[in-house]
Amino acid sequence: IDPSSWSGSESPAEDMERMSDSADKPVDNDAEGVWSPDIEQSFQEALAIYPPCGRRKIILSDEGKMYGRNELIARYIKLRTGKTRTRKQVSSHIQVLARRKSREFHSKLKDQAVKDKALQSMASMSSAQIVSATAIHNKLGLPGIPRPAFPGAGVRPFTQQAYPIQPSVTTAIPSYEPTAAQAPTAPAWQGRSIGTSKLRLVEFSAFLEQQRDPDSADLNCNIQDDSGSFYGVTSQYESSENMTITCSTKVCSFGKQVVEKVETEYARFENGRFVYRISRSPMCEYMINFIHKLKHLPEKYMMNSVLENFTILLVVTNRDTQETLLCMACVFEVSNSEHGAQHHIYRLVKE
Repeated sequence: IDPSSWSGSESPAEDMERMSDSADKPVDNDAEGVWSPDIEQSFQEALAIYPPCGRRKIILSDEGKMYGRNELIARYIKLRTGKTRTRKQVSSHIQVLARRKSREFHSKLKDQAVKDKALQSMASMSSAQIVSATAIHNKLGLPGIPRPAFPGAGVRPFTQQAYPIQPSVTTAIPSYEPTAAQAPTAPAWQGRSIGTSKLRLVEFSAFLEQQRDPDSADLNCNIQDDSGSFYGVTSQYESSENMTITCSTKVCSFGKQVVEKVETEYARFENGRFVYRISRSPMCEYMINFIHKLKHLPEKYMMNSVLENFTILLVVTNRDTQETLLCMACVFEVSNSEHGAQHHIYRLVKE
């Protein structure tokens, strides 16, 4: 990455790709600056799916082909909308968004010393990294930087938009994207959500809240004094049926259950669906102590060694019928990404 210009491409290799794309033309002859809402939505989805990878290529397991990030984004837009955007157009769009986000970000900084440090740090970031809000905060590591205006106050490692529930079983997908273009009327979450025909997980957030700062924070942040801090979890589910659900959260160490928390939630009818929200559920003392001890280990490989034998199992059942509606197992490792916490979703299916 060229440190002299933050507004440049993702990498020198990306510059070569963009030059090679100069002859590419979109089949629909849309102007590059005109991105319809469906294209923009697919573009934002692809940004979340494929983090910046510099000059590296990504291999899709179902095809065995190697793609650059901008190729994958263009490919995703084509699959989702049926409309063509070239790598060059994707790269240009990222640069435009990066400049816009940079201006908005600097306008919120009041302290000149903080602003100067931010400018210096962002000079070494690519446009793709600047577009990622998480990358900005992790790269700068500065106190007192206002958070982006995202919905909700918490850091939400898993959040989905509220789409209408349909009584149809979702299907698993390889390589984090649909294998074929879906009909424009199909909900964006279908085939890519954690859920079943009867219940879908919409939000799952673990957060640390301090008394002096009402905003939620990443559990990976450096905190000298945890006194008065609140460790909590917020989750939300949706269903097409009116039920009373029981949510069981089990913490397992070396395959054995250590502690279990059971919560009951009643449905609220909102916008044509039934919503179940467990807000600010406090973590148990075992979990808080576990996080404290884990963070004090000197090396990441030590942390991962501990996490290999640590699992959280979430089971949601219908309280009245005892039917299992959703089961999710969480395994962990220390993130090595400069873009903060990452997550992957896998679905177990019967052969």
